[in-house]
Amino acid sequence: MVKNALLAGKHVFVEKPLALRLEELEEIDTAWSSMGGSRLLMVGFNRRFAPHVIRMKELLDSVKEPKAFVYTVNAGAVPADHWTQDREIGGGRIAGEACHFIDLLRFLAGNPAREVRTIRQSADTVTISISYADSSIGTIHYFANGHRSLAKERLEVFSGGRVLQLDNFRRLRGYGWKGFTKMNSWRQDKGAAGMVRAFVEAIRTQKPSPIPFEELMEVSRCTLDAASI
Repeated sequence: MVKNALLAGKHVFVEKPLALRLEELEEIDTAWSSMGGSRLLMVGFNRRFAPHVIRMKELLDSVKEPKAFVYTVNAGAVPADHWTQDREIGGGRIAGEACHFIDLLRFLAGNPAREVRTIRQSADTVTISISYADSSIGTIHYFANGHRSLAKERLEVFSGGRVLQLDNFRRLRGYGWKGFTKMNSWRQDKGAAGMVRAFVEAIRTQKPSPIPFEELMEVSRCTLDAASI
Protein backbone atom coordinates (compact mmCIF):
# COMPACT_ATOMS: atom_id res chain seq x y z
CA MET A 1 0.00 0.00 0.00
CA VAL A 2 2.86 2.41 0.80
CA LYS A 3 4.60 1.58 -2.47
CA ASN A 4 1.44 1.95 -4.53
CA ALA A 5 0.52 5.24 -2.88
CA LEU A 6 3.97 6.69 -3.60
CA LEU A 7 3.80 5.53 -7.21
CA ALA A 8 0.39 7.22 -7.46
CA GLY A 9 2.06 10.50 -6.55
CA LYS A 10 0.72 10.73 -3.00
CA HIS A 11 2.35 11.93 0.18
CA VAL A 12 2.18 9.03 2.64
CA PHE A 13 1.77 8.76 6.38
CA VAL A 14 1.95 5.18 7.65
CA GLU A 15 1.91 3.76 11.13
CA LYS A 16 4.89 1.79 12.30
CA PRO A 17 6.44 -0.51 11.36
CA LEU A 18 7.14 0.66 7.82
CA ALA A 19 7.65 -2.92 6.65
CA LEU A 20 7.93 -6.45 8.01
CA ARG A 21 10.58 -7.68 5.56
CA LEU A 22 13.71 -6.28 3.95
CA GLU A 23 12.24 -7.02 0.53
CA GLU A 24 9.32 -4.71 1.30
CA LEU A 25 11.71 -1.95 2.37
CA GLU A 26 13.59 -2.24 -0.90
CA GLU A 27 10.33 -1.95 -2.86
CA ILE A 28 9.42 1.21 -0.92
CA ASP A 29 12.91 2.61 -1.48
CA THR A 30 12.62 1.99 -5.22
CA ALA A 31 9.15 3.55 -5.39
CA TRP A 32 10.21 6.67 -3.46
CA SER A 33 13.34 7.07 -5.58
CA SER A 34 11.38 6.67 -8.81
CA MET A 35 9.37 9.77 -7.84
CA GLY A 36 12.61 11.70 -7.45
CA GLY A 37 12.04 12.02 -3.71
CA SER A 38 9.26 14.51 -4.42
CA ARG A 39 6.69 12.71 -2.27
CA LEU A 40 6.85 12.79 1.54
CA LEU A 41 6.94 9.52 3.42
CA MET A 42 6.27 9.72 7.14
CA VAL A 43 6.20 6.88 9.68
CA GLY A 44 4.40 7.31 13.01
CA PHE A 45 7.51 7.72 15.15
CA ASN A 46 5.89 10.23 17.46
CA ARG A 47 8.30 10.20 20.38
CA ARG A 48 10.92 12.37 18.68
CA PHE A 49 8.26 15.13 18.56
CA ALA A 50 7.50 15.03 22.30
CA PRO A 51 8.24 18.35 24.09
CA HIS A 52 10.60 16.71 26.58
CA VAL A 53 12.51 15.00 23.77
CA ILE A 54 12.84 18.23 21.82
CA ARG A 55 14.40 19.80 24.92
CA MET A 56 16.72 16.82 25.32
CA LYS A 57 17.82 17.18 21.70
CA GLU A 58 18.60 20.86 22.21
CA LEU A 59 20.74 20.08 25.23
CA LEU A 60 22.51 17.11 23.70
CA ASP A 61 23.36 18.99 20.52
CA SER A 62 25.62 21.19 22.63
CA VAL A 63 27.64 18.17 23.75
CA LYS A 64 30.54 17.05 21.56
CA GLU A 65 31.31 13.83 23.42
CA PRO A 66 29.69 10.48 22.52
CA LYS A 67 26.52 9.60 24.37
CA ALA A 68 25.41 6.50 26.27
CA PHE A 69 21.68 5.73 26.29
CA VAL A 70 19.77 3.39 28.58
CA TYR A 71 16.11 2.97 27.64
CA THR A 72 13.97 0.75 29.86
CA VAL A 73 10.53 -0.21 28.59
CA ASN A 74 8.10 -1.96 30.92
CA ALA A 75 6.08 -3.20 27.96
CA GLY A 76 3.77 -5.62 29.77
CA ALA A 77 2.62 -9.04 28.67
CA VAL A 78 0.53 -9.68 25.57
CA PRO A 79 -1.06 -13.11 24.91
CA ALA A 80 0.82 -15.30 22.46
CA ASP A 81 -2.24 -15.52 20.20
CA HIS A 82 -2.62 -11.72 19.94
CA TRP A 83 -2.28 -10.39 16.37
CA THR A 84 0.75 -8.29 17.29
CA GLN A 85 2.63 -11.49 18.13
CA ASP A 86 2.01 -12.94 14.66
CA ARG A 87 5.17 -12.29 12.63
CA GLU A 88 3.21 -12.40 9.36
CA ILE A 89 0.56 -9.89 10.47
CA GLY A 90 1.88 -7.71 13.29
CA GLY A 91 5.54 -8.55 12.84
CA GLY A 92 6.04 -9.39 16.51
CA ARG A 93 6.40 -6.85 19.29
CA ILE A 94 10.01 -5.94 18.55
CA ALA A 95 9.26 -4.97 14.96
CA GLY A 96 5.87 -3.54 15.91
CA GLU A 97 6.72 -1.47 18.99
CA ALA A 98 10.42 -1.49 19.83
CA CYS A 99 10.97 0.40 16.57
CA HIS A 100 9.71 3.48 18.48
CA PHE A 101 12.67 3.31 20.83
CA ILE A 102 15.20 2.51 18.12
CA ASP A 103 14.01 5.61 16.28
CA LEU A 104 14.18 7.83 19.36
CA LEU A 105 17.77 6.84 20.13
CA ARG A 106 18.70 7.46 16.49
CA PHE A 107 17.19 10.93 16.71
CA LEU A 108 19.01 11.83 19.92
CA ALA A 109 22.30 10.27 18.82
CA GLY A 110 22.25 12.32 15.63
CA ASN A 111 24.44 9.73 13.93
CA PRO A 112 23.85 6.58 11.87
CA ALA A 113 23.83 3.21 13.58
CA ARG A 114 26.81 0.95 12.90
CA GLU A 115 25.82 -2.28 14.62
CA VAL A 116 22.73 -3.81 16.21
CA ARG A 117 22.74 -6.78 18.56
CA THR A 118 19.87 -8.47 20.37
CA ILE A 119 19.91 -10.67 23.45
CA ARG A 120 16.62 -12.49 23.73
CA GLN A 121 15.03 -14.10 26.78
CA SER A 122 11.73 -14.63 24.98
CA ALA A 123 9.93 -13.29 21.92
CA ASP A 124 9.04 -10.04 23.68
CA THR A 125 11.62 -9.74 26.46
CA VAL A 126 14.88 -8.61 24.88
CA THR A 127 17.84 -6.29 25.22
CA ILE A 128 18.88 -4.44 22.06
CA SER A 129 22.35 -2.87 21.86
CA ILE A 130 23.20 -0.30 19.21
CA SER A 131 26.47 1.45 18.41
CA TYR A 132 26.64 4.66 16.38
CA ALA A 133 29.10 6.27 13.99
CA ASP A 134 30.31 8.79 16.59
CA SER A 135 31.02 6.03 19.18
CA SER A 136 27.75 6.65 21.02
CA ILE A 137 26.10 3.51 22.38
CA GLY A 138 22.52 2.66 23.26
CA THR A 139 20.79 -0.12 25.15
CA ILE A 140 17.05 -0.74 24.93
CA HIS A 141 15.60 -3.07 27.55
CA TYR A 142 12.21 -4.10 26.16
CA PHE A 143 10.68 -6.26 28.88
CA ALA A 144 7.28 -7.95 28.91
CA ASN A 145 7.81 -9.68 32.25
CA GLY A 146 7.40 -6.72 34.62
CA HIS A 147 4.49 -5.31 36.65
CA ARG A 148 1.96 -2.77 35.40
CA SER A 149 2.35 -0.58 38.49
CA LEU A 150 5.76 0.53 37.19
CA ALA A 151 5.73 3.36 34.65
CA LYS A 152 6.22 2.19 31.09
CA GLU A 153 9.26 4.15 29.90
CA ARG A 154 12.45 5.64 31.31
CA LEU A 155 15.29 7.01 29.23
CA GLU A 156 18.66 8.01 30.66
CA VAL A 157 21.43 9.72 28.69
CA PHE A 158 25.01 10.03 29.93
CA SER A 159 27.53 12.29 28.17
CA GLY A 160 30.37 14.63 29.03
CA GLY A 161 29.91 14.37 32.78
CA ARG A 162 26.20 15.16 32.52
CA VAL A 163 23.00 13.13 32.69
CA LEU A 164 19.45 13.53 31.40
CA GLN A 165 16.67 11.38 32.84
CA LEU A 166 13.23 11.23 31.22
CA ASP A 167 10.45 9.51 33.14
CA ASN A 168 7.43 8.40 31.13
CA PHE A 169 7.24 11.63 29.13
CA ARG A 170 6.15 13.64 32.15
CA ARG A 171 9.36 14.57 33.96
CA LEU A 172 12.77 15.44 32.59
CA ARG A 173 15.65 15.97 35.02
CA GLY A 174 19.09 17.26 34.25
CA TYR A 175 22.24 16.62 36.26
CA GLY A 176 25.31 18.74 35.59
CA TRP A 177 23.66 20.98 32.98
CA LYS A 178 24.25 24.70 33.31
CA GLY A 179 20.91 26.48 33.41
CA PHE A 180 18.79 23.34 33.28
CA THR A 181 17.59 21.11 36.12
CA LYS A 182 14.08 19.95 35.27
CA MET A 183 11.08 20.11 32.97
CA ASN A 184 7.76 18.76 34.24
CA SER A 185 4.31 18.54 32.67
CA TRP A 186 0.86 17.84 34.07
CA ARG A 187 -0.03 15.53 31.24
CA GLN A 188 1.95 12.90 29.41
CA ASP A 189 2.82 14.00 25.88
CA LYS A 190 4.49 11.45 23.62
CA GLY A 191 4.47 13.77 20.64
CA ALA A 192 1.57 12.38 18.58
CA ALA A 193 -0.07 15.75 17.92
CA GLY A 194 3.27 17.42 17.23
CA MET A 195 4.15 14.70 14.75
CA VAL A 196 0.93 15.19 12.76
CA ARG A 197 1.33 18.98 12.80
CA ALA A 198 4.89 18.67 11.48
CA PHE A 199 3.81 16.36 8.65
CA VAL A 200 0.89 18.55 7.57
CA GLU A 201 3.03 21.68 7.76
CA ALA A 202 5.72 20.07 5.59
CA ILE A 203 3.12 19.30 2.93
CA ARG A 204 1.54 22.75 3.16
CA THR A 205 4.85 24.61 2.88
CA GLN A 206 6.51 22.12 0.53
CA LYS A 207 9.33 21.52 2.97
CA PRO A 208 11.30 18.26 3.47
CA SER A 209 9.76 15.48 5.52
CA PRO A 210 10.09 15.99 9.30
CA ILE A 211 11.96 12.67 9.42
CA PRO A 212 14.46 12.28 6.56
CA PHE A 213 13.72 9.32 4.29
CA GLU A 214 17.21 7.93 4.86
CA GLU A 215 16.61 7.83 8.62
CA LEU A 216 13.29 6.05 8.17
CA MET A 217 14.99 3.39 6.08
CA GLU A 218 17.91 3.09 8.49
CA VAL A 219 15.67 2.74 11.55
CA SER A 220 13.51 0.22 9.74
CA ARG A 221 16.51 -1.89 8.79
CA CYS A 222 17.86 -1.73 12.35
CA THR A 223 14.47 -2.78 13.65
CA LEU A 224 14.22 -5.77 11.35
CA ASP A 225 17.76 -6.71 12.31
CA ALA A 226 16.89 -6.52 16.00
CA ALA A 227 13.68 -8.51 15.48
CA SER A 228 15.29 -11.29 13.48
CA ILE A 229 15.66 -14.70 15.13
